[in-house]
Amino acid sequence: MTSVALTLFWFSAALVLYTYIGYPVLLRSLPARRDAGTLRRDDPPRVSVVVAVRDEEAVIGRRIDNLRTQDYPEDHIEIVVASDGSTDGTERVVKEHMRFDGRIRFVALPRPAGKAVALNAGLQAASGEVVVFADARQSFNREAVRRLLARFDDPKVGAVSGELVLNREPSQIGEGVSAYWSYEKWIRKAESDIGSMVGATGCIYAIRKELFEPIPEGTLLDDVWVPMRIVLKGYRVVFEPRAQAFDSVSKEAPQEFRRKVRTLAGNLQIVYLMPELTLPWRNPVAFQFVSHKLLRLAVPFALMLMLVSNLFLRDGIYTVTLCGQVVWYLFGLLGTAWTGGGLFRKMASVPAAFLVLNAAAVVGIVRFLRGKKDLWVRG
Repeated sequence: MTSVALTLFWFSAALVLYTYIGYPVLLRSLPARRDAGTLRRDDPPRVSVVVAVRDEEAVIGRRIDNLRTQDYPEDHIEIVVASDGSTDGTERVVKEHMRFDGRIRFVALPRPAGKAVALNAGLQAASGEVVVFADARQSFNREAVRRLLARFDDPKVGAVSGELVLNREPSQIGEGVSAYWSYEKWIRKAESDIGSMVGATGCIYAIRKELFEPIPEGTLLDDVWVPMRIVLKGYRVVFEPRAQAFDSVSKEAPQEFRRKVRTLAGNLQIVYLMPELTLPWRNPVAFQFVSHKLLRLAVPFALMLMLVSNLFLRDGIYTVTLCGQVVWYLFGLLGTAWTGGGLFRKMASVPAAFLVLNAAAVVGIVRFLRGKKDLWVRG
């Protein structure tokens, strides 16, 4: 029994350590490319910014104003708003802006069909050589589009992801989420530096329109589906940190939990839709895809296995590892419920975010396998 427990403990520990520490260290040890890109000032490409929305009356006007002030030639940029069956005043607000700016276009779906369908409709209406994907809630820095477009000077670059900048407003698990997002961006940049990312930041990324393939209806993660289809064509997906979108971090654990359930279920869905992503002879970044996307789905089960096996190993160092796990999970549980401030919130925020992330992975897997409609349709 002890030998079995030892094997299970170290196998699960190795998987967790590789996923969160070993893989990033391996990325950083590989040689990086040096390619920044500069935008052609004489003949910049035409660009279409596509914003898929559903019932965004409260923010769409501000979003359009933000995109209209981009540091990019006015006659080379258009804004396409694709409404996924909105029933509020979204259409009215967009058309008010259209009256004084001919660069704005509006596409209305008659009924909600999901973000994937709305994006497909927006791409059909777009006239630009390059398409920038944006969401309604965030805002761009003024040079975002110019920075994204500059990277396409490299003919092997098929998609460019910008950087999502989250505020660090104190909240229930906000500091832990911000820390995790900083870690995630570090990995994405490292992947880009050695070759190609395995996805993009959904609220700010650009592609060559000629490489776009219609997104299957119900796809949860367009920001993985679209870039990975481009990678399979032999192009790179790169990271441009000077193109920035700004947003607020999730303030409460339930809000972040729902968001991560959808994201992690989406990773499984992508494999279902494109099983070739796991095949090295088909996907040049298969190793990165498995290490970055799929192993994180296995981590919560490895964590459970590590804890259970550690219960049978309570001598020497294993007493320390068991106590460490118990304390970590206790802090995480208390952190998800803690509504106060002070030192405890800062101490508990990271384990709380870690707990939420891994619990969401388990729920996301279950919901995907059960084919929950709210995960497949809602955009």
